[in-house]
Amino acid sequence: MALRVKTVWFKNAGGRSSAEVASVLASTIWRLADNIVSNLSKWDCDIVTPERGMRILGELAAFLLHMSDRMAYGRIPEAERAGLIQAAGRRLAGIVQDNVREMFGDDGFDYQANFIDLLNRRAADYATFECAPDKPSYPLLRYLGLAVRELMLESDQPWVADQIMDIQAPEALGTLKKTVDGLLAPAPARPRQRSVAGD
Repeated sequence: MALRVKTVWFKNAGGRSSAEVASVLASTIWRLADNIVSNLSKWDCDIVTPERGMRILGELAAFLLHMSDRMAYGRIPEAERAGLIQAAGRRLAGIVQDNVREMFGDDGFDYQANFIDLLNRRAADYATFECAPDKPSYPLLRYLGLAVRELMLESDQPWVADQIMDIQAPEALGTLKKTVDGLLAPAPARPRQRSVAGD
């Protein structure tokens, strides 16, 4: 059964605050990443431990946050876009820490800071790839697939990258794009060049 995520948002008279938009974006990314991990389990992927599942989820969330940044490019001012992605990243880090502590208890480790470090490293890695805002290039998708592959048991490694690249990531990106479209103004259309007769 497909994951149902709210993708249509109605503005109130004053609009939504940037904190609300960041929270919605982070929650959507978390649910999409969690759904992918769940789907991998249904495909007989041996996640084995909650720790492995959380690490896979972290890789997926970092990818989806990066793609959100690309989708937001050109829709809102640069400073606002940077603030939105940073706030969504902090909210995601809080969600990670809350979930880890709920599962394993508070061991004193700063999972929030650790996850933000992952987001920063992956953002730098993904920034080296060219792609359309809502359609990652093959090399970018392959990077994600291999990052997830490295976390899997050897028995699952031969097929999981293809599963991520061909099915799971594209499906998640379709829903993410609808969410971003619902939260932010549409990207401005490029003006068409006029031709003048005789030119």
